[in-house]
Amino acid sequence: MALDVDAIEVRGRWVRHIPAGGDPLYQPAAPGDGRWQRSSVVEGFYLADEPSTAWAEWYRALAELGVAPMRQMPRELWRYVVEHPRLADLSGADQLARVGLAPSVPTRRQWPAYQAVGEALWRDGWAGVLGASAARPGRGRVLCLFRTGAQVPGVTPSPPPEGHDEPPAPPQGLHT
Repeated sequence: MALDVDAIEVRGRWVRHIPAGGDPLYQPAAPGDGRWQRSSVVEGFYLADEPSTAWAEWYRALAELGVAPMRQMPRELWRYVVEHPRLADLSGADQLARVGLAPSVPTRRQWPAYQAVGEALWRDGWAGVLGASAARPGRGRVLCLFRTGAQVPGVTPSPPPEGHDEPPAPPQGLHT
């Protein structure tokens, strides 16, 4: 049975940061799990609506793992042109409730429920999910684009990246 989700067209510039000098579409040999997917099922390529959201999600993940920000430097902030005519829109509390999810909070404890929904959407043919940022609730949005190969359909890196040798100041509204 298909999930009750709205489709949304996403076009515009999105961001993500990566280790300095890395391939902006890098596909790891051992991909990691994310809020919307488990790598054993499908890989996820995550983007943020703006730099503050990308850095907030980074600080949230580091805090949860107990990793000092300087251990992950230097990094590059890349911009991407995204053109997707149909993604699943789960960016609001009402949309999440329709698929049995609570609003996102900055913890991995709720990931299994989100992963089950994301993976069901992938199996139903959705290219990805637009969601609210757990690290910047009410302010930020994130994309999880499902990926099964080296390319990320609908995503084009837009060089040059912005280099960062030091971590930026934590963004306003950050929840860890």
